[in-house]
Amino acid sequence: MTSDLLILGKRIRHFRVQAGMTLETLGEAVGVVPSQLSLIENGRREPKLSLLTALAGQFGVTVADLLNSEAPDRRSELEIEVERLQRSGVYQQLKLPAVRSTKSMPTEALEAIVGLHREIERRALEAIATPEEARRANTALQREQRAAGNYMPELDELAEDLVKRAGHTSGALMHRTVAEMVELTGFTLIYVNDLPHSARSVTDLENMRIYIPPASIPGGHGLRAMALQAVAHRLLEHKRPENYADFLRQRLEINYFAASCLMPRTASVEFLQAAKKDRDIAIEDFRDAFGVTHEAAALRFTNLATAHLDLTCHFLRVNDDGGLFRGYENDGLAIPADAHGSIEGQHICRKWAARVAFDRTNRTTEFYQYTDTPGGTFWDSTQTGKGESDEFSISIGVPFDEAQWFRGRDTTHRQVSACPDPSCCRSPLDEQRERWAGKVWPSARLNPYVLAPLPTGTFPGVDQVEVYEFLENHARA
Repeated sequence: MTSDLLILGKRIRHFRVQAGMTLETLGEAVGVVPSQLSLIENGRREPKLSLLTALAGQFGVTVADLLNSEAPDRRSELEIEVERLQRSGVYQQLKLPAVRSTKSMPTEALEAIVGLHREIERRALEAIATPEEARRANTALQREQRAAGNYMPELDELAEDLVKRAGHTSGALMHRTVAEMVELTGFTLIYVNDLPHSARSVTDLENMRIYIPPASIPGGHGLRAMALQAVAHRLLEHKRPENYADFLRQRLEINYFAASCLMPRTASVEFLQAAKKDRDIAIEDFRDAFGVTHEAAALRFTNLATAHLDLTCHFLRVNDDGGLFRGYENDGLAIPADAHGSIEGQHICRKWAARVAFDRTNRTTEFYQYTDTPGGTFWDSTQTGKGESDEFSISIGVPFDEAQWFRGRDTTHRQVSACPDPSCCRSPLDEQRERWAGKVWPSARLNPYVLAPLPTGTFPGVDQVEVYEFLENHARA
């Protein structure tokens, strides 16, 4: 409505000027004081139909001409746009004074102001990553990592240098050593019970402190990884994320850096090459040698497998409902993807090891399986685990010819998967369809983030008010 009044006001002013009339002469002609006409022309008052009829008569046009929804000229269009943009919530949050488009203001200045406003709005909208935009950004990053064999040697070098400076030579990285590594970067590691709910860690750049929680995450490497990720932001000189793609890249880099510290490249490659020589590569051994979680060891294996072991591979983390949480491949495994190429949330074939492993009674050891697919035969080693609310499986797999280097290659477990053919595992049996068609109405479980945009802010998902209050409290300590 406000925009309509602005356009109407500009059209009335346009026809008044064309008619060579001032506000005073027009006011006398239609029986309205000039100040009221000024309010109407500025879009701040809505004229009655009788007044519009009188104005149209004075200008020699129709009422429809006055009510036309288009600005009368480029100058008016710019003035309307300036008014509209300055009334937006995005501009109001900047707490800047409003700019009045006076007669003396050049049209070029209005063009510049409108351009700046539009760029501010564009960046604000870009910062609100919808699920679709986030998936696109994540898919682009995954493709980039696939082309690089999931290997980032510059981060490995940076991590290995810091580990050596801390005097660590072999075995699992101790918490005390991590604290020393943090001190080498100029920060102090502090354990607190009152971290903001939305933050895993908080780095105070003024007082050079890194705050992390006191209790370790199950799996043994949680606190160490948190501290190393916080350090990585500083060592990599990360700036404020400009968009969601930038945010995702920073998360990838800090996770890679932390893994490179916990499982240094030289020691990890020596360990894995020795295992390959013995034809006994096992993720569980790699995990135990460096004191990390099975998932961390599996992901780290993907970093080093292609560049240092001459192996292609795939990684899958699958929830117990069959949905893919995280995945990677450079060995040709046809991981399900949507039309945009996104793999997260896609359902994995029921016959793949990542799903079959959930059916085992004994889940304490890794499960091995060969799977014949339309794209070839793949061997997988799968370990199940339990999170806070559900179970999941972690799989590392390779093409058939490369299984010779792994423990479990002699498994007799084998499945045949025809996916993505629906007849493989997505179509019900004919007798079941006939029995139940039209007689069932399941209620789907909806992911709460499916319809909502992803969290906004300087750092997506982090409550800045909570973080600043936390820092204020601890700065006085």
